[in-house]
Amino acid sequence: MTTVVHGDSRYSTVVDVAVHLPPQCLSTADVEARIEELNPGLDIPHGLLERMSGVSNRHIAPPEWRPSDLAAAAARQLLVSTGRDIADIDLILFAATSGDGLEPATAHFVADKLGAQCPVFDVNNTCCSIINSIEVADALIRGGGYDNVLITCGENPSRIAKWTFRDVDDLLERGAVHIFSDAGAALLLEASSEPGVLGHQCGAYSKACETTAMIFTEDDQGLRVGPFHLEMHTLKRVLETMDLSPISDTMQRLNLCMDDLSAICVHVAALPFLPTFCEYAGLPQDKIVDVLSEHGDVVAAGLPLQLAMAVQSGRVQRGDLVGIVGLAAGVSLGMAVVRW
Repeated sequence: MTTVVHGDSRYSTVVDVAVHLPPQCLSTADVEARIEELNPGLDIPHGLLERMSGVSNRHIAPPEWRPSDLAAAAARQLLVSTGRDIADIDLILFAATSGDGLEPATAHFVADKLGAQCPVFDVNNTCCSIINSIEVADALIRGGGYDNVLITCGENPSRIAKWTFRDVDDLLERGAVHIFSDAGAALLLEASSEPGVLGHQCGAYSKACETTAMIFTEDDQGLRVGPFHLEMHTLKRVLETMDLSPISDTMQRLNLCMDDLSAICVHVAALPFLPTFCEYAGLPQDKIVDVLSEHGDVVAAGLPLQLAMAVQSGRVQRGDLVGIVGLAAGVSLGMAVVRW
């Protein structure tokens, strides 16, 4: 049941995490075979996509499933594992890049599928959405407005996969969509007399907002979403100039060092980019939880997926400290430290 905490010693804690991974999978070899079939004149070096991304497998949601379905599936698992009833939930957030539509907030669809009657709203900052939602939930719980907050996430970016290309250069430019994978995730934060969410900080380098983007365009057929665009080489140069202090400042403010963390959940777009990011951000690679290679880029769901995997493997146990770091389109950067 809900723990109600009054007085000055009011904190938030992460009760549990759950993830829903669609059972249908698509290997990178299968992706390359399909591209070759649909582009008979295109000479694709075998293994190119996997070398570029580090992704060997991705999950594909059923075509009729929307992001709210993935989020609701994970939330149901979480409610069962924690012994909570949906009537116990004070607030539902939907934190993802994907959504059921422009209006209303996808959190409404999630709440309807769960049978919830509490307030809801969306938090969308692409792959940092979960970190920002933890910030929001922590503030609302500490402030006394809510005793618990259910953070949900549903990502199905496989919908935007492009299968025909003009040439190999077009594949290299547009083929990044094939790193994407579908997943649902959920986190429950609750009021506590002991701090569980220890600290968090986010930053942005908005001058680089078009390095990773999907922009609305308009033509004779009306308004539509343009192609996914990722400039990995530009993103590497951005790291040389952007402010990465949210990571170091969070650790210093908590008087912690990286050795104090049992695991670090890190979101980057591609596995080959991870060593570069870790070097610039001062993150020890032996602490990183890798899910990209086996599960693909599940966008905002990647951070809770890493946390769930670390807990399931026994790498993270109750009382352990975990770092949660996200590098997202925008460019946004965020870090949270939680005690599991």
